[in-house]
Amino acid sequence: MPSGGGSTGTGAGTGTVADAVSALVVGYCVVHLARTGRRPLSRTAAVLLGLPVVGVTVAAFGASSAATGVAGAARYLQIFVLVPAAVLILVRDARHFRLLAWSFVALALWQGGIGVQQYLTGTGASYMGEDIRAVGTFGATDVMGMATVVSYGLVCALALAFRPRAPRPRVAAGVCAAVLTVPLALSFSRGAWIATAAACLGVLLLAGARRAGTVLLAGGAAAVVLVAGLGVGSAMLQERLSSITQVTGAPDQSVTDRYTMWAASADMWRERPVTGVGLKGFPEHRDKHASLALSSGSDTAGAGSGFARQPLLSPHNMYLLVLGEQGLLGLATLAGSWAALLVCGLLRWKRRCARPGGPGGPELDCALVACGLLIWQLTDFVYADIGGPSTVLTAVAFGVAAWWAVGSGRGAAAGAGGSRSGGSRAVAGEAGAR
Repeated sequence: MPSGGGSTGTGAGTGTVADAVSALVVGYCVVHLARTGRRPLSRTAAVLLGLPVVGVTVAAFGASSAATGVAGAARYLQIFVLVPAAVLILVRDARHFRLLAWSFVALALWQGGIGVQQYLTGTGASYMGEDIRAVGTFGATDVMGMATVVSYGLVCALALAFRPRAPRPRVAAGVCAAVLTVPLALSFSRGAWIATAAACLGVLLLAGARRAGTVLLAGGAAAVVLVAGLGVGSAMLQERLSSITQVTGAPDQSVTDRYTMWAASADMWRERPVTGVGLKGFPEHRDKHASLALSSGSDTAGAGSGFARQPLLSPHNMYLLVLGEQGLLGLATLAGSWAALLVCGLLRWKRRCARPGGPGGPELDCALVACGLLIWQLTDFVYADIGGPSTVLTAVAFGVAAWWAVGSGRGAAAGAGGSRSGGSRAVAGEAGAR
């Protein structure tokens, strides 16, 4: 079983089809801006999305070689700057935003359906000696891929279930959210479970305390009926769930490996506290800083692949990966950008959706989708890092959050005759309401 989230981190190698598609989207965005001649981003959006460039650029100069630095910088800029900016610019209004959110749900249902079939037929990735782990089309070497996709879809579906004045879409979204809990459970990903629980709790609280209490009571009752009454849930699933509380007392080898790599990242940072050891430097410096408790790799098998030993190329903690490779400068600019997006998103929710009688407004579901996805990602980064095809979806999620948090200067310019743009007023829907 892979010791981490299945991510290979920044040490991973070649590009994927998802990377090619993201390049096409960014290219189309550039052409679109060149043809329209409009200001692409508000001042706030440009600052927040541009912050990571500082730390990434400095860390690229500290890489072991020029080629390594360029490749690492390109990956970080793709995921945290270029693709999010393209999504922010190309999503014009709440209708496009909801269409993108439903796309997350549809992709999750597809991957989740494949994952459930893998569990039932014993054709998934290997887990405790059985090929039952649901991984979708991502394979045994990226066990976190399907869990990430399904988690995104579940969070989006739960948020869309609170869309105002849309009873049928709300019911459909609620059903999708309930269905997606099954493949998420069968992914056996503790990190995804924790992140999804945090994101769903955040969505429910933003939707209103009364609604949150109702949904939590209904979900708890359903869990009791399914598990206690009908006996749904295998012993392996229950054991995996209980292991979350045992990571300090009696950790398994996967948790031991993770703790060891976390300590190695912290040691790299202490060696070069300001700029880190350089982009993609973790694999090269790992053995120098890791203790003997670290295993030589993680075993992967199943899902159409034979047995293989997968090297541990990242600490499976995005914050510590950035701290070790980019130092305090990189962590401050990258994590600072994420934190600022969340704060801006919550402030806009307060302005647009908070009401004396409870949260509401026509864009409540948009606020819940954006904040929920960002909460999920920032929580999951404690247990995982970037790597694999699902990483491009992470970039889209940051773009979705940015659209709600800081908007696009194009919408405001259009609404004001091209005379001004700025902040959250840049969303086309708001500009048209003025």
